Amino acid sequence: MNNAQKFYINGEWVEPIGRRTLDVIDPATEQPFATIAMGTVADAARAVAAARSAFASFSETSKTERLELLNRILVILKRRNDEIGDIISKEMGAPVCMARSQQAGIGLSHFAETIKAMEAFEFDYMQGTTQIVHEPVGVVGMITPWNWPINQIACKVAPALATGCTMVLKPSEIAPLNAILFAEILHEAGVPKGVFNLVNGDGPTVGTVLASHPDIDMVSFTGSTRAGISVAQAAAPTVKRVHQELGGKSPNIVLRSADMETAVSAGVRRCVDNSGQSCNAPTRLLVPMERMDEAIGIARRTADAITVGAPADPATDIGPVVNQPQFEKIQELIGKGIVEGAELVAGGPGRPAHLNAGYYVRPTVFARVTSDMTIAREEIFGPVLAILGYESEDDAIAIANDTPYGLAAYIQGDLAEARALSRKLRAGIVRINNSAWDGAAPFGGYKQSGNGREYGKFGLHEFTEIKGVVGYADNEAIS
Repeated sequence: MNNAQKFYINGEWVEPIGRRTLDVIDPATEQPFATIAMGTVADAARAVAAARSAFASFSETSKTERLELLNRILVILKRRNDEIGDIISKEMGAPVCMARSQQAGIGLSHFAETIKAMEAFEFDYMQGTTQIVHEPVGVVGMITPWNWPINQIACKVAPALATGCTMVLKPSEIAPLNAILFAEILHEAGVPKGVFNLVNGDGPTVGTVLASHPDIDMVSFTGSTRAGISVAQAAAPTVKRVHQELGGKSPNIVLRSADMETAVSAGVRRCVDNSGQSCNAPTRLLVPMERMDEAIGIARRTADAITVGAPADPATDIGPVVNQPQFEKIQELIGKGIVEGAELVAGGPGRPAHLNAGYYVRPTVFARVTSDMTIAREEIFGPVLAILGYESEDDAIAIANDTPYGLAAYIQGDLAEARALSRKLRAGIVRINNSAWDGAAPFGGYKQSGNGREYGKFGLHEFTEIKGVVGYADNEAIS
């Protein structure tokens, strides 16, 4: 990649001010395969200045102009989809097929959904004699994670462009190369100079600048709750808007009316998808107490049938986790599950026996877990499922809500029962009966899972300020 050691600032690929670099590690081999430049405070400040300068003109562009820009980007994203998927697979370990269809494909979906939402979006309308105006929030600092990298870049950049904002992106330094490809796509599509800027770097340096800089009007952050707290603290003195999508410990309630085989097997697979590295993964499976043994048998068979292997192998279901620290954290938490008395149903510590290198984790299932156990409370971010029993629906609701998180929840069973139960769950999104992903549904969390909503029209609202022009249609003096 020609631009791996450069930053995209003010419409150009520029040399970094500092000299620090970082190797990008392939988690399947544990070996470096690329090197990126790491930004300094000065690099980040230069990017913010470019975005601030560009805002005056870009914020005045028409809805039609911005729609045309989004459509040009979408065409190029489609053309380079497999290239993006391949580099994501190399960076963070997702199987190639999944990386192309889901990891890269979801970026396409976000741009398509934003275009659809923008076509119907009223940026100004009358309310009596008052004009209501949705204006761009300003310059946005974007800090995105490694687990679904293009997903989180696209669901921020697309609505920011749609609403007339300018921006500085700091992608994860663990999986940064897809963001460089994305910047090349925006450049080819003709994004005006300074509207989109990219600076690689770490959170304490570049991330802190974006969170604290007085010329940044909004920070949109996706990552851990711990890091989200730091971002909010850094942003507080400038009273900027802070939008956060953070951690999760999502419950998956299997009702007595559900088909146990279908519900449990799908729950295991959905938990370990992307090697369990999804903030909305259904990591707590709640089953009726009297059917615990049945659920254990189904979960064991399902987990044992999941193929862990090299991302390039078409037979692979899940690849490695992203890096050594993540691998070690997961192993530590698996160990805690055993020590604290949960029943190990499948998987366990260490790599799969057939793999002697790479950050591979065995799909692991614990049963008879209680809500006070560490594995029921902490976000593991690996292919580890906890099965908990419940006595009644009220008991299931209490267990499901007994968490500091509230990003997602899942319900399996009779539709009428599930609909009623969904109103009692403290989560930003509830998925019923293994429903398909909906790129227009609001995405975001309650409690320590963050604030604000992304996707579709909800993302457009997040990137606008609302102005009321009172008396717009009434020029008569009010006595």
